[in-house]
Amino acid sequence: MSDVTTTIVDDYLAALSEGDAGSRARLVSRAWDEDGRFVDPLLDVRGHEAIGDIAVAVRDQFPGHTFRRTSGIDVHHDRVRFTWALLGPDGAVALSGIDVGEVAEDGRLRQIVGFFGDLPEGAAAA
Repeated sequence: MSDVTTTIVDDYLAALSEGDAGSRARLVSRAWDEDGRFVDPLLDVRGHEAIGDIAVAVRDQFPGHTFRRTSGIDVHHDRVRFTWALLGPDGAVALSGIDVGEVAEDGRLRQIVGFFGDLPEGAAAA
């Protein structure tokens, strides 16, 4: 599952950076289950078209920026997690976060739940 999962996750992130509508649709189709769901602090969408629309919105808000995976992919059972960054044309990090996902039986993403930034500080356990 590891090599396939890496390809799927990288296709998902590439789709979010893709400017060409046809190429973006192909990447989304390869990476996502037909009824895939994407949830983050700002969005809760389902399906290929809505997931593709996220890329358009991000490109409008962050022209010239691209998503990159910044960690390996941790996999167990049908779950994945990884970190990512949205990089400006100069390489500066505009936004970063962690995604936790569920993989469908066919190996594509069924769901991604995204979190922005680092985990908040907390008190150490006694």
